[in-house]
Amino acid sequence: MDKRYFSHFFISACIACFTTPSFLSGAQIEPVPLVWLDGEEPPNPSGISWGVPWSHGTVQKTQSFTLTSSDGRNLPIQTWPLAYWSDGSLKWSGFSTVADSNITGPLKLSFGSSTIPDGTSTVQITENNNTIEINTGQIQCRIPRQGAFLIDSITINGLAVAEKGHLVCILQHGRNEDVYQTQQVEKFVSSIKKVTVEQSGPVRAVVKLEGMHKSESQSREWLPFYVRLYFYAGQTPIRMVHSIVFDGDEKQDFIRGLGVVFSVPMREQIQNRHVRFSGEDNGLWSEPIQPLIGRDGRFIARPFNSAAQPNQVRGRQSQGVDVYPDQINGKRVPNKEELDSRGQNLLEKWAVWDDFRLLQPNADGFTIEKRTNPDSCWLPSGAGHRASGLVFAGDVSGGLAAGLKDFWQSYPSSLEVRRASSESAELRVWMWSPDAPAMDLRHYDTIAHGLEEVYEDVQEGLSTPNGIARTNELTLFPTVGVPSKEETAAYSKIAGQPPLLVCTPKYLNSVQAFGIWGLEDRSTPVKRQIEERLDATLATYLKAAEQYNWYGFWDYGDVMHSYDQLRHVWRYDLGGMAWDNSELGTDMWLWYSFLRTGRADIFRMAEAMTRHTGEVDCYHQGRLAGLGSRHNVRHWGCGAKEARISQAPYRRFYYYMTTDERTGDIMREMLQADERLVEFDPMRLAQPIAEAEKKYPTRLRLGPDWFALAGNWMTEWERTGDTKWRDKIYAGMDCICKMPLGLRTGRNLVMGFDPKTGNLYQLSDEAGVYNLATIMGGAEVIFELNMMIDHEGWQKAWLQYCRLYNAPKELLIKDMTTGQEGADASYARDGRLAAYVYQKTGNEAFMRQAVNSLMRGPGGGRENTAIRRIEGPDVLNDIEEGIGMNTNNAAQNGLTTITVLGMVGDHLPEQPTR
Repeated sequence: MDKRYFSHFFISACIACFTTPSFLSGAQIEPVPLVWLDGEEPPNPSGISWGVPWSHGTVQKTQSFTLTSSDGRNLPIQTWPLAYWSDGSLKWSGFSTVADSNITGPLKLSFGSSTIPDGTSTVQITENNNTIEINTGQIQCRIPRQGAFLIDSITINGLAVAEKGHLVCILQHGRNEDVYQTQQVEKFVSSIKKVTVEQSGPVRAVVKLEGMHKSESQSREWLPFYVRLYFYAGQTPIRMVHSIVFDGDEKQDFIRGLGVVFSVPMREQIQNRHVRFSGEDNGLWSEPIQPLIGRDGRFIARPFNSAAQPNQVRGRQSQGVDVYPDQINGKRVPNKEELDSRGQNLLEKWAVWDDFRLLQPNADGFTIEKRTNPDSCWLPSGAGHRASGLVFAGDVSGGLAAGLKDFWQSYPSSLEVRRASSESAELRVWMWSPDAPAMDLRHYDTIAHGLEEVYEDVQEGLSTPNGIARTNELTLFPTVGVPSKEETAAYSKIAGQPPLLVCTPKYLNSVQAFGIWGLEDRSTPVKRQIEERLDATLATYLKAAEQYNWYGFWDYGDVMHSYDQLRHVWRYDLGGMAWDNSELGTDMWLWYSFLRTGRADIFRMAEAMTRHTGEVDCYHQGRLAGLGSRHNVRHWGCGAKEARISQAPYRRFYYYMTTDERTGDIMREMLQADERLVEFDPMRLAQPIAEAEKKYPTRLRLGPDWFALAGNWMTEWERTGDTKWRDKIYAGMDCICKMPLGLRTGRNLVMGFDPKTGNLYQLSDEAGVYNLATIMGGAEVIFELNMMIDHEGWQKAWLQYCRLYNAPKELLIKDMTTGQEGADASYARDGRLAAYVYQKTGNEAFMRQAVNSLMRGPGGGRENTAIRRIEGPDVLNDIEEGIGMNTNNAAQNGLTTITVLGMVGDHLPEQPTR
């Protein structure tokens, strides 16, 4: 056994003999308060999953819990471990429950025996070689293990309300460059390769399906997909998380349509069948496929056997009931044979509408159309601004509604119901509408434009989308009959903004979730001004998506990098100054901003960014798997493919707070990054490799590269408890501790690296300084990592780096002996690193350095940046722009301020400096 590990084990064992962690002593914790993210309870009963962090050593992995509402009711609960501390205690736990609008006020999570309340259903799973059957107590769902169908059937009370759910991709071969050209299209459908039950109840069941899209001719398989289906006890809705990985040739493979299709059995007569689309907010387009209305403006239903005769007044009947209002509200109306001859004649003569569609071709408008048959026109039937993305098809015996999250934000999207008058209607949810132009993933130019010219680093063959991914979230609502209009609107709300429970900022801060950061605090004039500054920057970005139309299938969730004050636009067309791609920790800035405030609007923006940057800006398979792309006009356009962009620490926030398994998959995929560095040395162009350096498998920079890899390994270590990932971190730390200059070793901190062992190698005796080392998530990663490890040499080396960031080589060498150089903070770099030194040593010189950097920089004692309004004809649409907007500055100033407040916030002066 390694002596260091033996020593660590022996010391830990000795400590354990004299101190007993609370989870071993049986001590209770204070109940954890949980609140609704959006401030209100779900409108309908909903299954909910969320994460809770714990302090080191307080909760063992076998601990059970109770969940209690504000009125004292126990709710069903299921729990599982998400992450562990190094001692095996829980760091994060995942939870699931079912709640509704009657669950008011904050909930409380406590230690206790997990029980399912009397009368509460549980999820039941039955498996065999061919199928998996899920019974929630309300629905039964059959999932095949192979074939095209993700869902074979959804049944309620023995009646199938949806069948044959499958994926569809329409592929266009080649690009239409003008209106006179047409290209061949080919249809592909899902082909299942693997099905896994990941959770089996009692409250939540999760089934993962993996496969490819196969052409109907069987000649090609491509476009890998990953679909998870989520079921909750006693609930009818099914959540679907759908991901695809583009593995085609962007110059030949143009996706024309990408969707999910279900068959909906239609058992009732035509007049009892309905189609609905959700519009904006609570708006709803709701129609029967044969409206019971003609020239009279009403439909009087008279029984077939009635002795009464109609009056001679044309269009009137003397007896009967007007059933048109009932039909419009989705209620059952008489069958044809129940009507008199006149009523039957009207049903035969009135139009039957067979096909319906809602198109959202951009973020600013949708249209609704319907038609009677393929030989007739599409009739304009409605229009609006932004549809929320729900479609329903069914009859008064049952049907299916499906809602697509971020529907209008991720245009071009559409919803369809086809063949509604047949025995089985087809419900289609299109993530990419076939009525839009084909998806074009080519680079924006055929020539490179250069770092010096436009900050662009295009390299031959690397401006490729091959290996990028995209995830969509849907919710399926099987129904008994036609839901009320109010229920349908509630479905749309749940699908568009799924309810979520979250811990309070105070609790998250108390357990140091995600490291060191300060709570929102306006208790003094200077703190209030700091908060106002942070708010103003956030407000700029929260409204920027709307002002600058940062929407679209491949773009939604990201922000732009640099602003053009003369054109009054972000530099969307300028090389490396367009999309940000997580450049200086933008994801982290948003997440820490949420942690400290609990604001739902910040969470939703951070959520969209995590979905985007983790999927689109990273590679999930192929030659570049595990790496991410630097900022560019196209998200995948830059030739710099680096681990700092794909690093798991950017995604951990969303994974741990929501338990989202897809994000967990992505973090695990990024473990490939270290092996990819063998081919893609991150400094191959900026600092060409010397002959003597070729003896090592590859090179990297200590920061941001090794820090990003360490973050990946830290995440996998805490998720699995597998110490091989810790050992890989320790291997690098051991090597650094042996280097004469520690973390300052090498020009630009470039070192040799062996991905198999994790070893680092000194390449030069230069004392390096590298401005990017800690500002791409590195500082935040190490701050949290240092809370998990017991490596005295590393802790000393990191503290020296923070203390002597830009000290001369001679001083570094001297400090290796004295350990006291730079005690006046004259060589500390920025607020975060200086504040860390103060926190660990109590040296007030570093506290003053951290406070002064906060006060003199943005977010300190200065007034907020001016906002000015720009109107036409200087801009296309009127905007409010901030002078000097820059995402690098916004992210770094935000992160620095939040971290410094957490370390030295109590030492700030009360009054602003002038």
